[in-house]
Amino acid sequence: MTSPAPREEWQRLVDGSDETLITQTPGWLDCICATDPYEDASRLYEFGDGGGIVVPLVRRRGWPARLIAQDAWPSEWGIGAPVTAETPDPKHVRAVFGDLARLPANRVSVRFGPGVDPTWLSAVPSAFTTLSHTTYILDLDGGFDDVWRNRFKSPVRTAVRKSEKAGVDVEVDRTGRLVPDFYALYQHSIARWAQQQNEPLALARWRRRRIDPLSKFQNVAETFAESCAVWIATYQGQPAAAMMVLRHGPHAKYWRAGMVKELAHPSRAPTLLHKLAIEDACAAGCRFYHMGDSVPDSSVSVFKERLGARGYPSFGCRREVLPLTSIDQLLRGAAKRLIGFKDE
Repeated sequence: MTSPAPREEWQRLVDGSDETLITQTPGWLDCICATDPYEDASRLYEFGDGGGIVVPLVRRRGWPARLIAQDAWPSEWGIGAPVTAETPDPKHVRAVFGDLARLPANRVSVRFGPGVDPTWLSAVPSAFTTLSHTTYILDLDGGFDDVWRNRFKSPVRTAVRKSEKAGVDVEVDRTGRLVPDFYALYQHSIARWAQQQNEPLALARWRRRRIDPLSKFQNVAETFAESCAVWIATYQGQPAAAMMVLRHGPHAKYWRAGMVKELAHPSRAPTLLHKLAIEDACAAGCRFYHMGDSVPDSSVSVFKERLGARGYPSFGCRREVLPLTSIDQLLRGAAKRLIGFKDE
């Protein structure tokens, strides 16, 4: 085992696997460490038969080892599953989990995406708690024409046509120039979420600045350059909706979005942006359009399903010595009940 994982070997494994997402790359770790007070704790496992596995991990700087977490990844940074260019050997997987279980950290967590080799799930030791998620992905097989005809639901096609007829203008940028404009629209969404959830606006903005500061999006745009697209829709001369889409190999990832509800809803701008981003992903040869986790049957998951995405089971696993995560969740729950917070 080598830690931090040598970048050349990590990148070699990334390049050798079509399953790897942009959030499993060394560049993503760089973005995390440039945005938040974390340092590289990734681990490369090499075996006598030539197999290799990288587990992307970060740990918080400046704290005693046994009080901190080593995560892949911290909350709101997505899937940081182990990277391997080959079908994992059960012996290797057990060795990796055994090493992670012995790490001198209060918490160790790894988040796996849909379609992960079942060897990983079958080898999770009893020291780890398994956490279930539902991740939505649109299959782009067959190209955009097939997606448009057979996967987009009728209301989506109607919304796109109405948006185009309404004269919505769309600009896409891959240099990072439009990140501040995107972030301004993201702030509008924060205010809308706060109202929906009965959360004080100042609290909502404070929480989101900690989770999603402007520097986070600037770092990602700078690191991934052409692979990071910012889409902005303008309606009646005013910015109405925006979103950021990342691309790596056959995978496109819808990451974050923002909008001004009073402009976005009548113009159907968000739906038009998705249509254009999906069309762009198909043209680039992508096979999948990832839309993130959602609670099944929620309004967000219904929107994703109308675009043709399906919900797939995914999982994370967590080993914790002191139950700090559970305590944090209890305190957050108490605070939500105190202010009448409504989870969406």
